[in-house]
Amino acid sequence: MRKLILTLALLASTFQIFAQQNPKKLLLRLDDFGMNHSVNMAIEEVAKSGIPFSTSVMFACPWYQEAVAILKKYPNVSVGVHLTINSEWMYYRWGPVLGKTAVPSLVDSVGYFYPSDVTFLKSNYKLEEVEKELSAQIERALGSGLKIDYIDHHMGMAVATPQLREVFERLAKKYNLGMSRYFQEDYKTMFETAVNDKKSALLSHLAALKPNKISLVVLHLAKAEPEMNAIVDMNSSDMQSTTEKSIVAKHRSAELNAILSPEVRSLIKKNNIQFVTYRDLKNGGLDKMVSPVKK
Repeated sequence: MRKLILTLALLASTFQIFAQQNPKKLLLRLDDFGMNHSVNMAIEEVAKSGIPFSTSVMFACPWYQEAVAILKKYPNVSVGVHLTINSEWMYYRWGPVLGKTAVPSLVDSVGYFYPSDVTFLKSNYKLEEVEKELSAQIERALGSGLKIDYIDHHMGMAVATPQLREVFERLAKKYNLGMSRYFQEDYKTMFETAVNDKKSALLSHLAALKPNKISLVVLHLAKAEPEMNAIVDMNSSDMQSTTEKSIVAKHRSAELNAILSPEVRSLIKKNNIQFVTYRDLKNGGLDKMVSPVKK
């Protein structure tokens, strides 16, 4: 019996050493900061909880200034620029930082970004105007007083073609920034997961994390308030109910509740999951970035 106890103790010690040397790494990326007040309040709630995370700010959106003010209270949050050339919400639209006359190929007849990837790609957009506008968004971010660590892309639009991806990569190099999904992260989004399945899906994903691998989990959060209840996604049928009523607020508040739930916090602690951010990855060396697309 004594020999068995010693063997079990040795195995437990060995497992603990292995876990410490090969940690499960979780990178939370909270998207759309600055989109509106409801999103801003939700992301601030996560910041107040003390969970380390990265957040991508939409500097082309009307509420970005509130997002900046919030982030200045939480300097440990890693900040990125959510490069934006789409505006997908019915009745709530935005356009370029530079204005419609400076980049006319990027906007519709009333000066707003196109609502979908299809409409954008079918338009007569000019790559030089894309680069000009995305540069202006990064410049606005850098001029905000925040420390900017990385860039990523709203709706995947800024990397939708090889030519657009070249612009994206060129801007990262120009401004010495990291690029989300270029650090060989495993990618997971909860965007299309059913409202009632958000928490269980997140728990299952976290329980299955691989040692010594970065798991990127992208969340879209908001408070379920009248502002969000009125928002309608013009692209995604997953954001509508069977009665055609918008359930965007339910999706986003469910993701907020999931990440802040005691069950998720307990699992992260129990499984010795290590949080990392894009600031950590950037500090580890931008030379470690690899394109997720074979060229």
